[in-house]
Amino acid sequence: MAAGYATSRPPVHPIVIEKVRRHLGISQPVECAIDVGCGAGLSTRPLASLARCAVGIEPAEPMLQWTAATAPGSHFVVGRAEELPFPNATANLLTAAGSLNYVADLDLSLAEARRVLAPGGTLVVYDFSQGRRFPDSPALEHWFTEFRSRYPVPTGSARPLDPPALARSVRGLEPAGHEYFEAAVPLDPAFYLDYVMTETNVAHAIRNGCPAGEIREWCAAGLRPVFAGLRREVMFDGYIAYFQAPPG
Repeated sequence: MAAGYATSRPPVHPIVIEKVRRHLGISQPVECAIDVGCGAGLSTRPLASLARCAVGIEPAEPMLQWTAATAPGSHFVVGRAEELPFPNATANLLTAAGSLNYVADLDLSLAEARRVLAPGGTLVVYDFSQGRRFPDSPALEHWFTEFRSRYPVPTGSARPLDPPALARSVRGLEPAGHEYFEAAVPLDPAFYLDYVMTETNVAHAIRNGCPAGEIREWCAAGLRPVFAGLRREVMFDGYIAYFQAPPG
């Protein structure tokens, strides 16, 4: 899974971070940005354009084996959102890309975010869906429904979050806007196949004894007529929520 996250995830994070840049009006790099739950570093890499120092933190140490390739020049540490290994008022920008859905204690994680943010700093929480539809055809959506039916996502694997839920949970930071977005990412059939093999329902099926090769073969057969050998735009739907620390 770590290898898949490093090499086979669609490039949605740079699209989101560009939206963050525009929303916050960042014209010059801030001093420090911290990416909470950075995985293999794909969500940390675009932060290098916004901060002089970009740091990713990830609880699953094997994920960090790939960061030298995915985000050269950034820094990475093993740690949990509930106990961030940084001094008070360290980060001008703190991002969490789909990671707060999985933390054991959301309230404690958000309290740590408040502690680590510098005065006037911003917490940016974002997430996006699986790429499961084309903009001009229902074919991929139909296949994805069958895919999720055959290999279901484990119940309770992630906490549902969206901007209203976050606004109810965040304390001590001011809501500073939110947006919903859709991003069109051109993907070829081989990459899309590699990508779906990194999804959580596939990992769950493998853990429960289903051979990875069998899953891949089933997916390849079903996707062949969907993509028809063509590079297609795949749509990702998501949100971005902003929360600002009080000024000093």
